[in-house]
Amino acid sequence: MAYLFTSESVSEGHPDKVADQISDALIDNFLAFDPNSKVACETLVTTGQVVLAGEVKSKTYLDVQQIARDVIRKIGYTKSEYMFEANSCGVLSAIHEQSSDINQGVERTKPEDQGAGDQGMMFGYATNETDNYMPLALDIAHQLLIELAALRRENKDITYLRPDAKSQVTIEYSDDHKPVRIDAIVVSTQHDEFDTEDVMAKKITDDIINILIPRVKAKQKPEIQKLFTDNINYHINPTGKFVIGGPHGDTGLTGRKIIVDTYGGKGAHGGGAFSGKDPSKVDRSAAYATRHIAKNLVASGVCSEALVQVSYAIGVAKPMGLYVNTYGSAKVGLTDGEIANKLSEIFDMRPYFIEERLKLRNPIYQETAAYGHMGRKNEVVSKSFSLPDGRSISKEVELFTWEKLDYVDKIKQAFGL
Repeated sequence: MAYLFTSESVSEGHPDKVADQISDALIDNFLAFDPNSKVACETLVTTGQVVLAGEVKSKTYLDVQQIARDVIRKIGYTKSEYMFEANSCGVLSAIHEQSSDINQGVERTKPEDQGAGDQGMMFGYATNETDNYMPLALDIAHQLLIELAALRRENKDITYLRPDAKSQVTIEYSDDHKPVRIDAIVVSTQHDEFDTEDVMAKKITDDIINILIPRVKAKQKPEIQKLFTDNINYHINPTGKFVIGGPHGDTGLTGRKIIVDTYGGKGAHGGGAFSGKDPSKVDRSAAYATRHIAKNLVASGVCSEALVQVSYAIGVAKPMGLYVNTYGSAKVGLTDGEIANKLSEIFDMRPYFIEERLKLRNPIYQETAAYGHMGRKNEVVSKSFSLPDGRSISKEVELFTWEKLDYVDKIKQAFGL
């Protein structure tokens, strides 16, 4: 029997995502001037206020208030009527030095013996139902909000949009797990005041269905475009008025959107958030590494879907083990356990080697903090950073290295493909 599966996304102006982006901007600035920085930074945002807290071990000093304001300004909170505005909001810093008890478990005389920054289990997932090996419902949910933000910044076709927004996409699948059609799309977007609520509701619904949806559909390959039928159930701002939003409407915290950040409910999640953590924290680095494995595994043709788990003990370099689930889609005549053993020989999952393989001690994290950490475009960009004393630095960095298909040949060779 056919079944439905749903994933959601939230915009860069969602309060939890505002917090994530500020935390990751701090990570980037610390790593830009001191690549060996150890950082765990949490952000809280609410009406007119930002609170920064966490632990840092670094040789550099930052103007954390200015960094937070720059992020808020870039997102689009630049008007006083939003009740949260880049220039006027308060920014309180309660960042202090990292615990020496934790640090002694991470740093070692030999860098390759670096221990995991915490215990825990991390998952990576990939499926061949999209070109970027991501679950389709989540991929479309992200694209809806990326395009909505583009419309907001263009301020031409739709002129009343504010930064906060959410989306949700429900896909109908066949018995053999193939997407058949889009069953439902939910879009809730913050907006300016309208003269009347009747005009507001009709105008926003018409614009989302007739302007946003066609722009998203046009960017899909033909087989995905066919899923956009005339029978989609649309729910546009279903509660009605959405003028009060962002950190004024809801308090935002770092790390509260971990399913949006990963696979939209497909696969699994170990529970650890990503944003605000330097790569010695395996919650982040090992989640990227397992995504890298899963994506290359599916792309190589070993299977059409894969879940990869790794786990660690705090302060211990060698992981507890590697687990693979191909959901019965393996094409190589091996059990999932045998596939996992082969992958363990290809990928060194000790934290130091993950950092080196994926170039994680670079300022590459602010870009991850909205619209998902996985399924994004691997590219080289130039980024600039400044210190309170006027010194500045520009760096070319490679973003989303865990999305590279650079191990496909090695996997094919190992599995005789």
